[in-house]
Formats: sequence, structure tokens, C-alpha cells
Amino acid sequence: MSAILLSGNEAIARGGYEGGVTAAFGYPGTPSTEILESLVQHKDEVYCEWSPNEKVALEAAAGASLAGARVLVTMKHVGLNVAADPLLTLAYIGVEGGLILCVADDPGQHSSQTEQDTRQYARLAKVPVLEPSDSQEAKDFMVAGMEISEKYRTPVIVRTTTRVSHSRSLVEFRDRVKSDREIAFQKDPSRHCPLPVWGRRMRVELEQRQHQMAEVAAASPLNRIELRDRKLGIITSSIAYQYVREVFPEASVLKLGWAYPFPDALIRSFADQVENLLVVEELDPFLEEHVKSLGFACHGKNIVPACGELSAAKLLEVRARLEGRDPERTPARYAVETLPARPPVFCPGCPHRGIFYGLTKFDVLVTGDIGCYSLAVFPPLNRTDVILCMGGGISMAHGLEKSGEKRKVVGVVGDSTFFHSGITGLLDIVYNRGKATIIVVDNRTTAMTGHQDHPGTGRTLMGETTREASIEAIGKACGVQRIRTVNPYNLKEVHTALSEELAADEPSLIISRAPCPLKEHHDVGPKMRIDSDKCKRCRACLKLGCPAIENSDGVIRINSLMCAGCGTCAEVCRFGAIEQIVE
Repeated sequence: MSAILLSGNEAIARGGYEGGVTAAFGYPGTPSTEILESLVQHKDEVYCEWSPNEKVALEAAAGASLAGARVLVTMKHVGLNVAADPLLTLAYIGVEGGLILCVADDPGQHSSQTEQDTRQYARLAKVPVLEPSDSQEAKDFMVAGMEISEKYRTPVIVRTTTRVSHSRSLVEFRDRVKSDREIAFQKDPSRHCPLPVWGRRMRVELEQRQHQMAEVAAASPLNRIELRDRKLGIITSSIAYQYVREVFPEASVLKLGWAYPFPDALIRSFADQVENLLVVEELDPFLEEHVKSLGFACHGKNIVPACGELSAAKLLEVRARLEGRDPERTPARYAVETLPARPPVFCPGCPHRGIFYGLTKFDVLVTGDIGCYSLAVFPPLNRTDVILCMGGGISMAHGLEKSGEKRKVVGVVGDSTFFHSGITGLLDIVYNRGKATIIVVDNRTTAMTGHQDHPGTGRTLMGETTREASIEAIGKACGVQRIRTVNPYNLKEVHTALSEELAADEPSLIISRAPCPLKEHHDVGPKMRIDSDKCKRCRACLKLGCPAIENSDGVIRINSLMCAGCGTCAEVCRFGAIEQIVE
């Protein structure tokens, strides 16, 4: 069959299909999102779902695996923090049908709050990790991972990075594996219930599996030695392998696809065949520290950057350091000072703008969260004071209020985040007699990662109509007495709601509800224009931070190509200078 150009995420989805996956669970998060969006095209053979969060996704997958199904779970690296609890215990219990966690790391923090290294979780949980370096390997490693998972009854992590996930390369397809395993859970408490009486035995068995897999990994075709000039040997994995081959074409290479448990015999064999060792890996010195623990001197993070993603350009600098030369800095193609400023702001017509503009009128602390609304931290709104993690916008608000902070505290989360991990925080506020004001900016989608559905949209990943969870009803069930829904495009309504709820001596819940215009694919309303004769150049409209409102040498105008017609600019203009364009 001819090769097809696929992204790493599309290839992972294809690998899951070819590997016999019959159920897939996940929570959207860049750079992993497209995996399930690609796999769902096989919905006649593979059940796919967006779970409320990553912990739920892994727990559901574990249940399906213990019944005998082959399953896939997807998430980004910080999502594994949420799923860590079931992962570490599942490693003890083991699996029946193959179970792969595809976890996408984000070196360089292109769209993430941390730059953590998932390989550390593999070591903590004592589960194998496979690291593809291109799309073909991304597909093939999924199939191989399923076989490893079932042979050793262990969950397997397939770790990708932003570059592997989003880069494209040619992939050859194979037929789908047909499993003859019967789907039926076999009752066996001593095998499936990690109570101390059985868990101690599971712990010993887990360690034994580690040693067995390390021996097998040393001979696995997923790892390979490429002998060339033996003066320099490079140990590497993942996308870093591609950069190594480009910058050090003459060097011998140990490419680790099955990177953990460490294939010690293979590492020793390679190290004995070269004169000097260099370990090239993104993020933590995971491989480097182990190589040194085996007694081999090597270069690593002393010359290879520990922060940010690697590239061929960065490895050219590494080569210069290795050879005792001063690195040559690659100049930018364009001088920075000649590029126009492009500050991160809300899109034209974004419903979040109204609620954060409203908050600028009050002396409050605002705890934000992970989503498009994180952009409220930037000028001109400057209305988010701290961001921690999914759901932290609610829980941190409670902690600040209970600390004795004198200012009123407002916690902000999105609708998908509320269902992901915000409900328990809201329950905490009510149960422990907190007084924070909580705002859910409900734009009817998981917007930041590409408009995925969630429990509040009434639609599943597979396109099925389902029950639509109500934020208001959940707030009431948590015990919140003051609940109100506002239209964020009506700034007067927003201001009134904020005034009344911030004055209340009890917790309150405000739902700011309007759909994301990018998802709706149409303008919010008629486009606006500025009457230059009426405009007083007061610049009040610029404080909205709308990219459609332009200031050119003191002349304020609205770019009709960008205007989404939300009308909030007309609401802030005291001189009636902003009006609808009459078609």
C-alpha cells in the first residue's frame, strides 16, 4: 500500500485502530487533541468519548481493559497529573486487554503552564514508556505497545511531544488486528483489589515485571544501534533523534524507542563500542542520569539545554560546545523591531471580554484558570491575578478568602473546566462557609483546544445527542443560594450582577453565557463603525482590548473585516460615536 502523509496524532489514531482498540477515552488538550478527533472516524468499530477529565478517562479505560477490551487514553502532560492516582494503582492491578496512555508533552510550553517530563511518571508508576520520533513510528509503536501491555499486563505510556504530534511524515498502513478475546470481566478479588493483603504481593510482581521488561527492551526492535564513526556515540530518543541525525550525521547513535524500563544491556553494549558519549534528550536528564549510574561518563545537560524544546539550530550550538568552539548564534530572518506588535488578546466578539471588562470596575482579586480566558491577564484588561491549574480558579478563590484577605475574591473558570474539576471546589466553598464570588464563563464549548464538546453541550464526541448538564442545577445542588445567568455582551447587566453579588455576604455563582463566535461561524450582530466627527479620542473603546478596534496615529477606527458585531464598544462610548453599519 502506498504511504500517506499523516501528522503524529493522526498516525497514533491509525495505530490505535490497527492495534485493535475498541474503546478510547480522553480529555482535549494541546498537543494531544487531534488523536481522538481522528480516531472517531472509525466510530463504527471504536467507541470514542471526551470524558469530563483525565482521571475519569483513565478509570473508564481501566474498566474496559479489565473486561478484555483494547483501549486508548489520550491527554496532554499536565493531564497526567490529574490521572496519576489511577495510573499508579493500575500498575499494581495490571490490565487484561491492552491499555495505552498516549501522553503529549509540550517542550517549550507552546500551550501549557508547565514543561514537565512524562518519563518521570513512567519511572514513578513503574510502567513502560515508548517514544516515537516520527509519524510512522507513532503508528507502529501503538501496535507494539498493545502487545507489550497484554504480555506483561501493564499500562503502557506512549510519550509524544508537540513536534511529533503535529509534524507530518509518510505512513504505511496495515490491516486492523482482530482480537479473539472474549469481553467478559473475570471476578478475581486477589488480582483486581489492591488491598494490603494482596497489594504487597502486587508490589513484588510489579518489580519483577520491571526487570523482565528491561531485559526484553534490550533486544527489542524498537531500540537500535546505528554504528558509524565510533569517536562519538549519541544516546537519544523521540524527536531529538531527528535533530541528532541532521547535525551529527557521522556519529554512532543509540536510538531508544522503548526508553523505559532502561535497556541496560543495550546501553552498556553501545557505550563499550564508542570513545565518547553524549546524551541528547528534551527536558529532564532522564537518560543521562541513568547512563551515569551505570558507570559511564557522558556529556548531557552540561552542554544540551535543559529548558525548552530542542531543534537543529540548538544542536549546532551543542556541537560547537562539544568541539570547544563558541556557538554561532543564528540571526533571525527579520529584525524584531520591524515586526508589528501582536499582543495576545481575546478574539473579536469573544463573550469573555464583557465579564472581564466588568471586573475592571471593581477592586477585587481574580483567580483565573486554564482556557481562552487566561488572556485576561494581559493589557488592557489586566484582570486576572493568579492562574494555577484546571479548577484552581474556584479553589484558590476560597483559600484566598479564608486567608483573611480583605479584598473581595472572584474565581473564574470556563464551562468545560467547571465540569472537569470545578464542581468539588464550589462544593468546598459552600460546605466550609466561604464567601467568594464564582464566575463560570460559559461559551458552550471547549474553545481553547479547538471547540470540543463536553457534558454541558448536549453532544458527544461521536456526534450523538445526549443530556445537557446544567451549571445552574449543579450549583444549586452544591448548596449555592445566589445563582444568576448574565449576557456578557450586555455590559450594564454584567455590572449590575457584579455589584450585587460582590456585596453579598455569602457565596454566589454567576454564569456568563454566550457561544464562542468562532464555533458558531457567524458574527454576533451587525458590524460597527466609528463616526470620526463624533469621536472625542477618549480611547475608552481601546480599553476593551478588541483587535478590531485600531488606533492609527490617534485616529480610532474599527476594522470591518475583523469586527464580529458584538456591540460592546458602542456600550462603552459615552459620545454615541460608534454605530451599526447599515447594509
